[in-house]
Amino acid sequence: MENQKLIVSGGKRIEGEIAVHGAKNAALPLLSATVLVNGECVLHNCPRLTDIDAACRILSHIGVKCRREGGTVITNAQGVSGCEVPVSLMREMRSSIVFLGAMLGRMGHCRLSYPGGCELGPRPIDLHLSALKSMGAVIEERYGYLECSAPSGLCGTAITLSFPSVGATENIILAAVLAKGTTEIHNAAREPEICDLADFLNSCGAKISGMGSDRITIVGVAELHGCEHRVIPDRIAAATYMCCAAATGGELILSGANAAHLDSVIPVLRSMGCKVYSFGKGNVYISSGATLKAPHTVRTMPYPGFPTDAQAPLTAVCCIARGTSVFVENIFENRYRHVGELCRMGASIKVEGRVAVIEGVKALSGAETVACDLRGGAALVVASLAAEGSSVISGTAYIDRGYESIEKALRGVGACIKRV
Repeated sequence: MENQKLIVSGGKRIEGEIAVHGAKNAALPLLSATVLVNGECVLHNCPRLTDIDAACRILSHIGVKCRREGGTVITNAQGVSGCEVPVSLMREMRSSIVFLGAMLGRMGHCRLSYPGGCELGPRPIDLHLSALKSMGAVIEERYGYLECSAPSGLCGTAITLSFPSVGATENIILAAVLAKGTTEIHNAAREPEICDLADFLNSCGAKISGMGSDRITIVGVAELHGCEHRVIPDRIAAATYMCCAAATGGELILSGANAAHLDSVIPVLRSMGCKVYSFGKGNVYISSGATLKAPHTVRTMPYPGFPTDAQAPLTAVCCIARGTSVFVENIFENRYRHVGELCRMGASIKVEGRVAVIEGVKALSGAETVACDLRGGAALVVASLAAEGSSVISGTAYIDRGYESIEKALRGVGACIKRV
């Protein structure tokens, strides 16, 4: 995997239909939530991604039976026994910290190391820890490990988050569903993935309300039972493929997408000159003309604002748009690591702190580039599709964390891309 590369011959128009796979950022907390369930869970539309594989390895390690049948993952946590996740598994992905709330909620104690994943600057987990402590958890940090226990059990309480953190909101929900009493989360994250997690847990017998708003209420229950659930479509994968179409003057139908989850992305693409609309049940259409206009200032914000995960792919599109684009990154500090690689392809981008200013150029040129993180890797794919000549993208392991066989999906709609 480490030595694999993507080779892209640019200048080919994207045209056709791509089926959007299940959301990585929904599937990971759902898999951790199965730890809480005393029975079998069936998760349909579970994407084939390396991060999902890592989550399944964590489940297996702690005694959860876990198997995949095509696009479905089946778990059974009746025999869950382990309460420690080794460093090697925790370091495979940032989202592994979401196992903290689930394991503490089910077993009453756990031992985890700090998570790994893309280096996007500080993503402190202090919000997670302080919230769990307010519910009665005792957490000590020793030699890079978090030693967590709940001597008197977890108890519901009112928690106000200083920032609407997705991960912290998920961990609180997971810890609260089997806790005594009622937990209220104020300034909760509102992302669709939070709603998906709550819908799944409610199907298992939990009592969660208010998801999708900034105030979520969880009434603790004694036990959860198994259920079948379909993972929501991946809105960031959908946005990325829309960027591929926009950058190549293409025309694309995304099937199995949810247009409502793209409400902050679609207006930006429209302002650049793309035609975008939804039709039928779960279909989004986009077509792009020959000339794109630079959008107004794009600011990444918590949902329902413009998603930080879609910033890098859109940055790549703006490199060839007419005019000047300005991006303000309000979520992660180190989210412009792809800029240097885009500049190798002829882009004109200046970054100062959280602001990136892009002067559109007539054309990008193929080059050898390296993906430094997941969404930055996707940006290099978008740019390479639009560029003149051939590009080689290393660091595919990052891209595989969030996109299911990206080269096959794009080859199916006219791109000249292969993995070697």
